[in-house]
Amino acid sequence: MTALETLIEALKRLPGVGQKSAQRMAYHLLQHEREAMGKLSLALSAAAEQIGHCQRCHTFSETAMCPICADATRDARLLCVVETPADQAALERTASYRGYYFVLLGRVSPLDGIGAREIGAAELLLRAAESGVEEVILATSFTAEGEATAHVLSEALRSRSIRATRLARGVPVGSELEYVDLGTIAHALADRH
Repeated sequence: MTALETLIEALKRLPGVGQKSAQRMAYHLLQHEREAMGKLSLALSAAAEQIGHCQRCHTFSETAMCPICADATRDARLLCVVETPADQAALERTASYRGYYFVLLGRVSPLDGIGAREIGAAELLLRAAESGVEEVILATSFTAEGEATAHVLSEALRSRSIRATRLARGVPVGSELEYVDLGTIAHALADRH
């Protein structure tokens, strides 16, 4: 395999990047961004060497404990469960949540052979049982796998008398009802408060 083919194959590993997009990126980098290629290479190497997972919440971190877990001013009564570090980052950008997190690094997918054990449910149950935790917020996605994950975790938490809540679903802010899908409208009506 040539160096160009190896580059294209490496770029295809990125989410949403197929053969044509990978080729286009490779050609652009080689033709216009030679300096950027060196910086990208160094950044990828540094990230691979320096970034691991927080020992408490499992998000990405350069230290044993991430800055959020190390922040004693956060609300220890709340533990928000998300599927990925990207989901955690999205919630943090809202600046509306001040509790702690637990990152599953996946979701239940029976068709792919991924169950509760593979996504770290046992570690979540231990973390949720720690002194001070009063509510576990299940902030998994609203896909079939995300719903299955929330259901499995909710049942496991409730069986241990740990309060579990789910993110609300509804009509996005700024949207017009006529353009919102019917499933979202139905959930918004059912979950109204």
